[in-house]
Amino acid sequence: MQLAQINIAEMKYPLDSPEMHDFTSNLDRINALAEGQPGFVWRLKDENGNATEIQAFDNPAFIVNMSVWEDPETLKEFTYKTVHAEFVRRRKEWFHLMGKSHYVLWWVADGHRPTPREGREKLEYLHKHGATQAAFDFKKLFAPA
Repeated sequence: MQLAQINIAEMKYPLDSPEMHDFTSNLDRINALAEGQPGFVWRLKDENGNATEIQAFDNPAFIVNMSVWEDPETLKEFTYKTVHAEFVRRRKEWFHLMGKSHYVLWWVADGHRPTPREGREKLEYLHKHGATQAAFDFKKLFAPA
């Protein structure tokens, strides 16, 4: 089993605005960093090499990031202990704070590539039911079934 994740963000400004420049100008660098990390398996991307144009939600201001990792530890290491953490800390410069969880984790079979719809459904499940084996977060991890 491998760990899938989706995280979403609602942009405060259009993606091509000057206010989003620090975020957008670093996408390729951060994506390359992720792909080179131990435990990285796959990430959602379009023909431009990122997922900012992929619409998984009705609100066009929502952007999505999805990836698959070998385990929670390697994802957590990338998220919070590399230069990526700087962008996590700066999140509120570019994105609205969400009143509920903006990410969810779940286990998938080796080789499975989750769809944006699957990720959206897992996030909605987490919002409705809280952390369970089916959908969880770093605060309450579940081992593969």
